[in-house]
Amino acid sequence: MIYVFLAEGFEEVEALATVDVLRRAGLDVKTVGVSGSTVSGSHSIPVVCDVSVDDIQPDSSIEAVVLPGGMPGTINLENSDKVNSFIEYAYAEGKYVCAICAAPSILGKKGMLNGREAICFPGFEEYLYGAKLSDKSVCVDGKIITAKACGVALKFGKVIAEQFIGKEKADALWESLYND
Repeated sequence: MIYVFLAEGFEEVEALATVDVLRRAGLDVKTVGVSGSTVSGSHSIPVVCDVSVDDIQPDSSIEAVVLPGGMPGTINLENSDKVNSFIEYAYAEGKYVCAICAAPSILGKKGMLNGREAICFPGFEEYLYGAKLSDKSVCVDGKIITAKACGVALKFGKVIAEQFIGKEKADALWESLYND
């Protein structure tokens, strides 16, 4: 199961484009409402989530945790003990931990980026403690995937999908998205 956590003020494009690509890839993805079943993004778009964070537990079914950025969404993710328990469980169990935009700062503050290549939204680099800052728009370093901003949300989703379905299938999916 891939859990995409949505906290009040999340960046809609980063969350929903990622979910869309992962579901097109045939992956089992659930949106998780941090503050309830309906969560509003940073542009006041309400999204009905698949589950509430109160209804799930960190367990062996987790394949990845995805953290969209946005403000104050990133802060609300970081301040949630339940979200933190999922991040820490996934990291400790060698599952994928994925964050885009401002959200990689959460991983940096936890020391999860120490010695790893990572990227974030410009201005949040100071929170990527110990990371090797990248010039890539999406970085994969082991089981940590970080991305720069909402403009690369589709690519972020594609790169996550690639870890599960392989490069060839992910490339074919990518081509189908741009079939003009």
